[in-house]
Amino acid sequence: MLRSSLYLVLLLTAAVTQARTPNIVVIFIDDMGYADIGPFGAEDFPTPNLDRMAAEGMVLTDFHSSTAVCSASRASLLTGCYSERVSIRGAFGPKSRVGLNPEEVTIAELCKAKGYATAVFGKWHLGDAKPFLPANQGFDEWFGLPYSNDMWPLHPDLVRLPPDAEERKRRYPPLPLYEGTEIVDHEVTAEDQKQLTTQYTEHAVDFIHRNSDKPFFLYVPHSMVHVPIFVSDKFAGKSGAGLFGDVVMEVDWSVGQILEALQQEGLDDDTLVLFTSDNGPWLSYGDHAGSAGPFREGKGTMFEGGYRVPCVARWPGKVPAGAKSDELASTIDLLPTIAGLIGAEVPSDRTIDGKDIWPLLSGEADAKSPHDYFACYYGGELRAIRDPRWKLHFPHGYRTLAGREGGHDGMPVNYSRGKIGLELFDLKSDPGETTNVLDDHPDVVARLQEAAEKTREDLGDNLQDKKGSGVRPPGRLKQLQKAKDATQS
Repeated sequence: MLRSSLYLVLLLTAAVTQARTPNIVVIFIDDMGYADIGPFGAEDFPTPNLDRMAAEGMVLTDFHSSTAVCSASRASLLTGCYSERVSIRGAFGPKSRVGLNPEEVTIAELCKAKGYATAVFGKWHLGDAKPFLPANQGFDEWFGLPYSNDMWPLHPDLVRLPPDAEERKRRYPPLPLYEGTEIVDHEVTAEDQKQLTTQYTEHAVDFIHRNSDKPFFLYVPHSMVHVPIFVSDKFAGKSGAGLFGDVVMEVDWSVGQILEALQQEGLDDDTLVLFTSDNGPWLSYGDHAGSAGPFREGKGTMFEGGYRVPCVARWPGKVPAGAKSDELASTIDLLPTIAGLIGAEVPSDRTIDGKDIWPLLSGEADAKSPHDYFACYYGGELRAIRDPRWKLHFPHGYRTLAGREGGHDGMPVNYSRGKIGLELFDLKSDPGETTNVLDDHPDVVARLQEAAEKTREDLGDNLQDKKGSGVRPPGRLKQLQKAKDATQS
């Protein structure tokens, strides 16, 4: 009798513990600029659901993707590492022989090990070969595109060519849509792209309803607002601010649908929802691109406009309502933060660059950024290093519009090439990186240069032809096939 009573107590304790384990929802927008939603300054079109999220939660004003390009920033979010550490750079194209190494540990895998249901609905972009797909990275379910929606025969650079033009066929194959490990649409059309935001949302809402009785990790990496931009009929022309405004309104609607599903299932108080972007706006597309607000440059650069992104966090009763954090944080921090919340162990057999930012998100008094320094890598180059206040750029070239207007109606203009020398900016007083104060703060420069040199030893730097001792390999199809053959022999 005593043993039975004790067993019942243990079961009840386990049930209570499981009930208190939070659901995690990460909504990841493609190419959304810092100032593209209401809580961060957008005024030309409404974003009522994100406004509500901000009012009921926290906005983080100094939040960053790890770098300013698609595949690399996604690898960082899921692994908690700088993209350089996991050797993912740039944006993978179709039939890539390289992808995120299946040996890396993702947020989904940590959650799955704790009994979570896991799903990704949207753009994957971490390798389109079977070994690199979401099913091999901890996700139970997937519906979406394997890479960016412009990697198709109707890429903006090709759309004016005749349908049978050889250059179209040579550049990109038909764009596929996946469900699980199978292609369910072998040739996504422009009409199909208009439905992507709606379809991702419907899958996300259905997933919430089906898994309301267990903890879940839901990752929604939207294809929008990456060009070419598309919107469903229900939002076409609704913003009064052109197609880009319509597209952002539909993304905001998607957020509202997810929040409503959580409320319907009584999961509001049990769910952390995070909304952010993979990098800044693709400025060369002009009226089909977003805004970096007060920050310099955009996607493809490591000025603040390229990788400082909007971030809203909501968890009623846990994240304080109407709060704001100006502390330095990043997408690399999500893995260790989520691990702490769900009682999972951060991998101890490898370096994880992110830090637990729950003290910031929970509004802990006097909470500060856990980052002494943040390394600003792009394409293998350590272009800058910063701390919560100062940012030191190293000499490098970068793409820029140099004050020119971007393109119109989905057609880009060409970038110019800019150059920056060794320059120091005080981001607290000069977030736009306009005034070089290098000569005024030699002590700050020396400290940041010392931190940069340690970073180069660890992660390398193509600008100085240095290889890092702490870099791990990407997944390579040839090596994975060799390993598979060896196992089977």
